[in-house]
Amino acid sequence: MDDIDRKILMALGENARQSMAILARKLGLARTTVQSRIDRLETMGIIQGYTVRLGQSERAPIQATVLISYEPQSGPAVLSRLKAIPQVRAARTTSGRYDMLIELSAATTSEMDDILDRICSAKGVKGSESLIHLSNKIERKVAGS
Repeated sequence: MDDIDRKILMALGENARQSMAILARKLGLARTTVQSRIDRLETMGIIQGYTVRLGQSERAPIQATVLISYEPQSGPAVLSRLKAIPQVRAARTTSGRYDMLIELSAATTSEMDDILDRICSAKGVKGSESLIHLSNKIERKVAGS
């Protein structure tokens, strides 16, 4: 990965929907060069997909991070339970006191409460800590490393 790749990633982070022609013009490169570099970044796994980021008015009003610990060997069953809950946006294994970090999104506090109950009642879950997101103070777009 070089500076041109990083510039492409930064530009895509700002607007992933812009056309190759516009992106190439902004970067001062040939369209075919930009396209081949993006294809290579996808093949390398640096770009793993494209997503939609909803505006504040469309975003679910309640978001939370949940830290859970679970019994040894219970990881696959807990993950299976989490996959069945559509409000689970991400689940990551962690090191330290907790085994997994889960990102949730819900429309109401009642819905969030129900989701937390479903997660914490999953077989093998020993404990949890819920962190309700209040407001974003800093949110950076990921650029090339």
